[in-house]
Amino acid sequence: MVDAYSLGRHLVPALRRHGMECVHVQSPNPDVHLGQMPVPDGFVTNIRHEGDVAATASVLREYGVGQVISGGESGVALADQLSAELGTPGNGMSRPAARRNKYDMVLALREAGLAHAATIVSADAEDVVEWAEETAGYPVVLKPVASAGADNVMACSSPEEIRTAHAKIMGSSDRHGMRNTVVLAQEFLHGDEYFINTVSRDGRHHTVEIWRYYKVRLPGGNFVYDYDEPLSPDDPVAKSLESYTHQVLDALEIRNCAGHSEVMLTADGPVLVECAARPAGAQIPEISTRCFGTSQVELLALSMAKPDEFNRLPTTVYQMLQHTRWVSLINSRDHGVIPSHEKMAAIRALPSHAHTLMAHPEGHLLPRTIDVATLPGWVYLVSDDPEVVRADYRRLRQIESDYLYDPV
Repeated sequence: MVDAYSLGRHLVPALRRHGMECVHVQSPNPDVHLGQMPVPDGFVTNIRHEGDVAATASVLREYGVGQVISGGESGVALADQLSAELGTPGNGMSRPAARRNKYDMVLALREAGLAHAATIVSADAEDVVEWAEETAGYPVVLKPVASAGADNVMACSSPEEIRTAHAKIMGSSDRHGMRNTVVLAQEFLHGDEYFINTVSRDGRHHTVEIWRYYKVRLPGGNFVYDYDEPLSPDDPVAKSLESYTHQVLDALEIRNCAGHSEVMLTADGPVLVECAARPAGAQIPEISTRCFGTSQVELLALSMAKPDEFNRLPTTVYQMLQHTRWVSLINSRDHGVIPSHEKMAAIRALPSHAHTLMAHPEGHLLPRTIDVATLPGWVYLVSDDPEVVRADYRRLRQIESDYLYDPV
């Protein structure tokens, strides 16, 4: 597993339950927000990749590695390279950059005849301004070409906003420490946005869950996640999203790994925002199993340990067993701190509270929330009664507004 900082703590024990052991590989450019975290426990060994794919693959052969997967976005490219070198079940390598580079991703969809967003890349802000005014119209979305986690994703409604956003992106590095040399601009997709989590084996895709995003747009153009809610697998919208997403996976040659796809349901149908060849982040498998009867972690482990059993599963694997809302904590003030265990007691006392995951230890200084990297944490609300979930969400937001992030 390459760069397991987000997923490893869950997937390693899931693999062990199937009698499998796992080696960890550290890429040279992990996520700057996650790469400082310790490697999760349970790996047989930890290998630092120094840039020589053949050398790292040789070490993996000594351990008898039979499959290579990515534990996060920063590990996608290296996992593909190592898998190709080892000859293990992997993804197609005719255009592997399309699984990381958002412009190549759009080109792959275009060649496959799939709906896609109008897109350009340029190192010159004036090119983007001209394209927006003559072709795309306003607003347009600007982002790094290899963005992840809503990193520097901004909606721009004027030439001035485009120039400001373009300069900000060009003057910074992406979440993997790589300098941005061009900026990607896309038409603004109007509609409801969803994410679809999948697991694929031998090119057969299985849908684990479908959620709708609810976002808020902040002053300056940044978007931040508010909360997510799952979509019933029987919903006609879910069927449409699933069919389109599986075609996207084929176009990107995602054949043997987990997938996390973000799709906008426009008036003309589903259109891809972006697709990642790795599991979704911030997962709590126990919550997923409680609500859906399975989890992406559980199915990913099964696909590697028992592929025949995995391939016999239905295309849509999940069920709706309970109502849930995945709430992003939001610090709306210029300053704040991660709340203490005592302060969080009010959140834990909510009738539908199921799990809280904080991004930092208590007392850690917080900036104003503007993206995924500045979210204080997440709260899962779960109940048999959807109204209880909605009421607890409103109460949670009130607690945040009143005092939650105040310094002592």
